[in-house]
Amino acid sequence: MLRRAAGLLLLSFPLLAQVTFEQSPDRIKVQVDGKPFTELFIGDDVRKPYLYPLVTATGKRITRHYPMEQMAGETKDHPHHRGLWFNHGDVNKVDFWGSDPLAKQDAGAKISVKKIRSVKGGKKSGTIVGDFEWQEPNGTVLLTEQRTMTFYSDPKNRTVDIDILLKAVKPVTFGDTKEGSFGIRLADQIKEGKGGNGKMRNAEGKVGEKEVWGRPSPWVDYVGTLDGEQVGVAILDHPSNPGHPTHWHARAYGLFAANIFGLHDFYNDKSKDGSRSLKPGETMRFRYRVVIHPGDTDAANIAQEFTKFAAMK
Repeated sequence: MLRRAAGLLLLSFPLLAQVTFEQSPDRIKVQVDGKPFTELFIGDDVRKPYLYPLVTATGKRITRHYPMEQMAGETKDHPHHRGLWFNHGDVNKVDFWGSDPLAKQDAGAKISVKKIRSVKGGKKSGTIVGDFEWQEPNGTVLLTEQRTMTFYSDPKNRTVDIDILLKAVKPVTFGDTKEGSFGIRLADQIKEGKGGNGKMRNAEGKVGEKEVWGRPSPWVDYVGTLDGEQVGVAILDHPSNPGHPTHWHARAYGLFAANIFGLHDFYNDKSKDGSRSLKPGETMRFRYRVVIHPGDTDAANIAQEFTKFAAMK
C-alpha cells in the first residue's frame, strides 16, 4: 500500500508543478501554468539555440513566425532573426549573427549544443542548463558557453531569465558592430514601423526608434496591440553585465536587441570602439530578463521589475 501511495505521489507531482518541460532530441517545450510558452530549438540543423515562439499568458504570440512557419502577409526579411537568441556578428571576424541556411550571405558559423546539463521543472520556476560551443565554419571552437534559462510562473506575466557565461578557448575579439547580440524578432503587428502599431520606450522615458536606437539604457519595453490586446515585451540588462547600461539595436521593423559592442555604429563615430577581447580561459558573463506582459510600460511597472532584477546577486 505504501509503495502504491508513493507511486501515486510521484505521478501526481508534475501536475502540481507550474513550470514543466517536455524534452525531445531537437527541442525542449516549456509550459507555464499548463499553457504553452515557448520551445528551445537545439537540433543538429540549428545554427544557434533559440526560443520560439514567445507566448503571452493569454495565448498571443509576440514573436514573428518566419522563417520557422509560413504566414500569409508576414514579412520575410532577415531569416536569421529566429525567435529569441544570443550571438554576435563579429567574433574574430566570424559572423555568428547572420549565420543561417536561408541567409543570402550565410557565414556557416554555428553555436552547437554540446550537452543539456539539466531540465528541471517546479511550482514557481523551472530551469534549463546547457553547454554550447561557438564554432567557426571549419568547426574550430572559439568559445564555450554555459547558458541557464529560468522560467517563472505568474498569472499575468511570462518572465524568463537568461544567464550566459562565455569562456574563450582561443584568443577572441568581439568586434564593434551593431549586428548583435541578445535579440528578439517581434510579430509584425506590434512592430513600430509600417504595418505595425507598436512603440518602444526606454528607462529614461525616450520613445520611438529615433530616441531609443543606439542609446544606452538599463531596459527597453516594446508595446503594441496584438489581436485586440495591448501587450509588451521588455528586455532588462543586469547591472553586473559588461558595458551596463547596454546600447540598443532596436528597430522599427521589429528587431529588438541589446548590444554593448556596436559603439562606432551607434554613434556614427569611428573613434569609438566597442570591441572586447578575451584571452584563452577568460570569461564574460551576461544576464538578461525578458518580461512579456499585458498593458503598457507603466501598467506593467517595468521600472520596478528592473529594480527587482537588479537586486539579484
